[in-house]
Amino acid sequence: METTDNQILNQTQVLQKIRRIAFEIFENNFEETEIVIAGVRGQGYVFATMLATTLQEISGIASSAVLIDVDKDIPYDSPVEFDCDERFLEKKTIIVVDDVLNTGRTFAYSLSPFLSIPVKRIQVAVIVDRNYRRFPILADYIGYSLSTTLSEHVTVILDDTEKMGVYLR
Repeated sequence: METTDNQILNQTQVLQKIRRIAFEIFENNFEETEIVIAGVRGQGYVFATMLATTLQEISGIASSAVLIDVDKDIPYDSPVEFDCDERFLEKKTIIVVDDVLNTGRTFAYSLSPFLSIPVKRIQVAVIVDRNYRRFPILADYIGYSLSTTLSEHVTVILDDTEKMGVYLR
C-alpha cells in the first residue's frame, strides 16, 4: 500500500457497513432458514466469510460462505468454479459478493454458473459501488457508493486488521 493512498473508510466504518448489509439481507430474507454467501476469490471471499458470520450472529439464519473461483483479469477465458458441490447451492438464496463493483464484468461471469443451478433467489452485495456499468449488474446491497474517475483505483483491504479499510489511488 502506497503512502499516497487516500483512506475513504477506516476499519470501524468498514465493519459498520458489513453489519448494516447483514441487517438488510436479514430484513429481505427473514423467512429463510439458510443463506449462502458466495464470494469472488480475493477480498470478495473475505467479505463473504465476514458477512456470513455477522448474518448468523444477528439473525440465527444458517449462513455459509462459498468461494467463487474466477480469474478477474480474464473471466471470459477461465472456468468459474466453487469450493463446494453445486448440489449444496440448490434451492437456496444466494448472495453473490465482491469487494468493488466497477464495470460489472466480474459479477456477470461469476453469476453465469448459477443459471444452470436451480437456486431460490440470487442477490448481489458489494462494499463499494463505483457506478461504471458496462454490464447490466446492479447491487442489491451496497456498503458505500463512490463516484471516481476511470483512472482512479479503489482498493478494499479486509484481511489485514492493521490496514483494514477502503483506499482510493
